[in-house]
Amino acid sequence: MTSTRAVAARDGRTLAYLEVGDPRGPLVIHNHGGPSSRLEAHLFARSAAKYRLRLICVDRPGIGQSSRQKSRSYSGWADDLVAIADALGHREFGVTGWSEGGPWALAAAAYIDPRRLRHVSSIAGGSYGTFGHNWAADQLSKADALGGYLALRFRPGFHLMYAALGLTAKRFRRSYVEQLRKALNDYDRGILLRPDVEAAFCDASAECFAQGSDGLVRDSELLYRRWAFDVTTIERPVHMWQGTDDRLVAASINRMVADRMPGAVWHPVEGAGHFVAIGSGDDVLAIAAAELGA
Repeated sequence: MTSTRAVAARDGRTLAYLEVGDPRGPLVIHNHGGPSSRLEAHLFARSAAKYRLRLICVDRPGIGQSSRQKSRSYSGWADDLVAIADALGHREFGVTGWSEGGPWALAAAAYIDPRRLRHVSSIAGGSYGTFGHNWAADQLSKADALGGYLALRFRPGFHLMYAALGLTAKRFRRSYVEQLRKALNDYDRGILLRPDVEAAFCDASAECFAQGSDGLVRDSELLYRRWAFDVTTIERPVHMWQGTDDRLVAASINRMVADRMPGAVWHPVEGAGHFVAIGSGDDVLAIAAAELGA
């Protein structure tokens, strides 16, 4: 299923999604990164089909084709995830999240009844506000460190930064990819060099800005500010996947999160970078399938 579909949130907003894998399989709701969108589902289509999972990726509010939302919150997104599962006819489901999507997966673990939410994976998550405002600033890449500073202290600059990123992603794809490659390790560059991955990744990034950059700005701001939920109280199993040579989100950041989260199951992938979500996609979804009884 390669066409965009939509469900209604409880307040009437539209939540757009793309579905891959087995439509009769257990449901996994994937939280895309940033800048990204529902089109990120294409990157996991083969693995989802292999493990007979119904994997959908949903545009978060104001991103891609999903409606804007005046007040964003982690608990509100958890409610949206439950509403999506209900609309698709699933009592039990799992969630995954890559990069900027990782914190939204952790929020699901914090807020959703584990009798319904049967699997959680955060993959190289942007865990920048876990223990306080921009608590991991000294471990961030230069770009993310600047983003955190602007998000907390100069919002107009943060808007400008993401508007420029959106322009590059939509209009100058070659430049967008080349800038990214310079920041990656050899593991990541090898994955991104695959034509199918590069095309799908660029499409997902460009679609993020279909309504402008405001959706991504609101999304990212929440990552840098102190989170409204406490990971140290999450006792249910949460799989934490991390490349040990991630140049975008340092492994030390999520290692600390895992160390302080009682339910964390730590999965380091030696030598992998930020694209561990794709490189280890089979491993991630194999565990999801097992926990969901696929």
